[in-house]
Amino acid sequence: MVKVNPYKFWFVTGSQPLYGAETLLEVENNSKTIVASLNESGLLPNQIEFKQVATTAKEIHELALEANASEDCAGVMTWMHTFSPAKSWIAGLKALQTPLLHFHTQFNRDIPWDTIDMDFMNTNQAAHGDREYGFIGTRLGLGRKVIVGYWQDEAVLDQIASWMKTAIGVKEGTNIRVARFGDNMRNVAVTDGDKIEAQIKFGWTVDYYGIGDLVEEINQVKNEDLENLYREYEELYDLPVEASEPGKVRDSILYQAKIELALKSFLSKGNYNAFTTNFEDLHGMKQLPGLAAQRLMAEGYGFAGEGDWRTAALTRFMKILADNKGTSFMEDYTYHLEPGNEKILGSHMLEVCPTISATKPKIVVNPLGIGDREDPARLVFDGKGGEAINVSLVEMGGRYRLIINEVRAEQPKQETPHLPVAKALWEPKPSLAEATSAWIYAGGAHHTVLSLVVTTEQLVDFAELVDIECVVIDDDLNLRQFRNELKWNQAIFRQ
Repeated sequence: MVKVNPYKFWFVTGSQPLYGAETLLEVENNSKTIVASLNESGLLPNQIEFKQVATTAKEIHELALEANASEDCAGVMTWMHTFSPAKSWIAGLKALQTPLLHFHTQFNRDIPWDTIDMDFMNTNQAAHGDREYGFIGTRLGLGRKVIVGYWQDEAVLDQIASWMKTAIGVKEGTNIRVARFGDNMRNVAVTDGDKIEAQIKFGWTVDYYGIGDLVEEINQVKNEDLENLYREYEELYDLPVEASEPGKVRDSILYQAKIELALKSFLSKGNYNAFTTNFEDLHGMKQLPGLAAQRLMAEGYGFAGEGDWRTAALTRFMKILADNKGTSFMEDYTYHLEPGNEKILGSHMLEVCPTISATKPKIVVNPLGIGDREDPARLVFDGKGGEAINVSLVEMGGRYRLIINEVRAEQPKQETPHLPVAKALWEPKPSLAEATSAWIYAGGAHHTVLSLVVTTEQLVDFAELVDIECVVIDDDLNLRQFRNELKWNQAIFRQ
């Protein structure tokens, strides 16, 4: 499994020196109580560390620089327990390069009607302090998340947990490294792009390798490791009857195992956690990676075909958010246009991740009909049903647009005995015609990432944090307004 660092989140409470030591001690103790409760809730994916009650511009600025430099801090949570003058936060917020959560809560849930006095009002005035703080965030144009509610409410904790995963994905962006075996598929526009801009904007590193580099690694695979991996296949999957005896089918599966071992070794040596292949560039290889690519995706690697490095990185990013559950590289393949029951069948030539499988995968060996190589082995299964999103990241001439279509996935009921690839089936919201029209107007790609775990809110938060355009196609779609939104966004995000 591709590991993610065990990040922490810092909790910083805002106040000011005018309140005196006694009040500031109360503010600190209340903050520590909140942090302890959040950590003990069992609903958050990572630990929160209380850092301090910040009262001056100098200490706020120093804390921001410390957060930027920390390898363990994935985000900063801020709360204004009392009134905290926004001018004190300007330098620190301008310097902060770490994901920011503005947590608008208060220590007491209810107003203590019988005992409330001015001392209580002055100490517990997040309703005042957080508005002042919120203004400066907006004035500075900060991309941040605002969560409002009582700190023990489960719905609030769910929002914090969701944001934490997004923040970790952003932090991990500097660790997303894509190895491209071969170049972009010839004459294809949407999968190409500016790799330097991606590194500047997201922190993603994209490196090219000739296919010979992988072939050399394939030639070094040991037979003992190959046989051990084959036995693992036999335990996990249904294999063809022909694979029980030496011959073409068994050899094809063994060759995919050899590719898997070689790919994993190559990627590990270079600290890569995503990769691309290209059926137009297979010199020295007997097969296009199929089963091998699927298996590595199941371990958390990002992947996309035809040299589509941007979708490979997006796959890795979304697998981080999903804890590698229910998320796969995908492609819109063909439509079911029965009136009132319109759906999209998604798949790819070979490479769909088994984390979305609703059935036990089986290995099959069939002709590919593209790439001019031997018949490759691949996993075949039906995708799961449930609420999901289908996501595309496209480059619009120096800027990025993230396109999210909410969909209703369903496990296919019809058998497809002549289709030797894994498949997913979904109904796009609000309908196939409206969603697809919006997708095309937005310039959405044919390569996507399908996830039954990652949420729209998480990706909207991501776009806000990295300052890119994001459009959502869902049940609330108004196509006329959507087209105008694209025009407005073009003006807003034009560099």
